[in-house]
Amino acid sequence: MSISSSPDVRPGRLSAIEYARHFADATPRLTQAQAVLAAERCLYCAYAPCITACPTGIDVPSFIKRISDGNLRGSARAILEANPLGGMCARVCPTENLCEGACVRTTQQGKPVAIGRLQRHAVDALMESARPQLFTRTAATGRRVAVVGAGPAGLACAHTLARLGHEVVIFDARPKAGGLNEYGLASYKTPDNFAQREVQWLLDIGGIEIRTGWKLETSEQLDALRKDYDALFLGMGLVGTHRLGVPGEDLGNVQDAVDFISTLRQTEDLSTLPIGRRVVVIGGGMTAVDAAVQSRLLGAQSVHMVYRRGPEAMSASTAEQEWAQTNGVTIHHWLAPQEILGTGGQASGVCFARQQSVNGKLTATGELEVIEADMVFKAIGQHLGNCSPVDSKLKLEAGRGRFHPSRGWYRVLADTGLTLEGGRIATDAVGLTSLPGVWAGGDCRAGGLDLTVEAVEHGKQSARAIHAQLTAV
Repeated sequence: MSISSSPDVRPGRLSAIEYARHFADATPRLTQAQAVLAAERCLYCAYAPCITACPTGIDVPSFIKRISDGNLRGSARAILEANPLGGMCARVCPTENLCEGACVRTTQQGKPVAIGRLQRHAVDALMESARPQLFTRTAATGRRVAVVGAGPAGLACAHTLARLGHEVVIFDARPKAGGLNEYGLASYKTPDNFAQREVQWLLDIGGIEIRTGWKLETSEQLDALRKDYDALFLGMGLVGTHRLGVPGEDLGNVQDAVDFISTLRQTEDLSTLPIGRRVVVIGGGMTAVDAAVQSRLLGAQSVHMVYRRGPEAMSASTAEQEWAQTNGVTIHHWLAPQEILGTGGQASGVCFARQQSVNGKLTATGELEVIEADMVFKAIGQHLGNCSPVDSKLKLEAGRGRFHPSRGWYRVLADTGLTLEGGRIATDAVGLTSLPGVWAGGDCRAGGLDLTVEAVEHGKQSARAIHAQLTAV
């Protein structure tokens, strides 16, 4: 099965003005008057469900009350004491499922307090003030901690440890710190280089060194870190991407969505970034939404986001799904990819098999549907990677999914002796792994939600546990 039309992929589909408008801040900041009005809707509940719903436990009524009182610095302190990456989380958290989803006002009036936007209002005001640094370090402990990964978990761990007087060295493979915040989020969510401004704010406390260009490739590297440092935190996220396992997957113009988003994030002139006239995104999560919406914003004429189950099973929040549709993305359900079609070595469409749920199990109906495409993005999840497809033992440990054999840390971690669970690192409640002196958090830790805010909490928890162990008499 093939499609005869030649793929249409090119840069410069829009004018400079259109690129600037499309990739401007998707959620405009509140003015001071708007913030006060929004804050005054808060009931300041004594047993606030919004606090419980926040993975980092931010005292939401407290920070909102301070906004009402005009104390933005105090409001930011209440936020950042609990969540040192509160500025980024205010921009990217699925608040409709977390704090705002639990807000009492939702039940009473059908509309929650705008917690996320108020949080951003307070933190942005602090970071743009003459004295943005709130915290100071305690007396030096003389202890050194290594952190692998400069993403949300690693940065939160490092900042918490630095406040407690420890010296921290963060090792990261990328040229910039930030991890997912720098490389994996839609540009319209974090414009104006906010990820790097937040990293700089975190580093300004002192006691943290970042070494970029450091790649985790052998178990000997981890053994050396354990020997040279008093404790080790692993927060490197997920690097491998699941394969579709269908014919045509290696055709030209078939990309991992995470790679597309990363490239877009690091492209200064978006007019130089090629995009197809017709784009198909396979997946149902927030990465799929980010890839689909940004394809439209780059000038794709038609963008189809395709998921194999129904809308209720999609990991992208309802708000994210609606955002995609608002931006012209067509979402399809109950379609599973069977083959990527090609013309002249380039993708030209995707053949899908219609699915239905029979006793909770996906079953093909026998119907096929073809969607034409000049570019295809895969967004079906990530893993630690580096699992050989012929190694049945590792495949069994890694759980469901196909693995890209040339990327990731799965083999390295397995060789080190870490216990792995479902393809990620098994830990206790505070992130301690099966190896003494080694903690882990963020997306690489088993059993999580794969949210930035949860990664921050993992980093905090582990930092406090590390501190307790290093300072125990």
